[in-house]
Amino acid sequence: MKAEQISIFLENRAGRLEEVTRVLAEAGISIRALSLADTSDFGILRLIVSDHEKAKAALKEHGFTVGRNAVVAVEVPDVPGGLHSILKLLCAGGINVEYMYAFVHQCERSAVIIVRFDRTDQAIELLQKNNIPIIPGDKLYNI
Repeated sequence: MKAEQISIFLENRAGRLEEVTRVLAEAGISIRALSLADTSDFGILRLIVSDHEKAKAALKEHGFTVGRNAVVAVEVPDVPGGLHSILKLLCAGGINVEYMYAFVHQCERSAVIIVRFDRTDQAIELLQKNNIPIIPGDKLYNI
């Protein structure tokens, strides 16, 4: 039920993000979801891609520092309070959300939230117990 996310550490300067997208495009990698957080000196680009192993190898070959993390893709109803109901459940279970980002699933009436938890296995168990849809990594990479 987990998905693989790659994290790329970038200097905060013009053109660095373009370099990442060029490397991925040349390697035939599709970006499925992304988040970019920055400080004055560097940024962390988090990506869900069509082939994380190939992407990681291509980026490392071009000098990027790349890490991998397990995340969970949670399907959230696209209604007011949809996200709140899931966060309330996690909070009651004592599970912390370290970060999250989202994209809208165009052929469904839902959003997909990519979440990094402090206790991923427990979060998955709680979500499943409460019938919250989780998108498996192999399906997520091909959306």
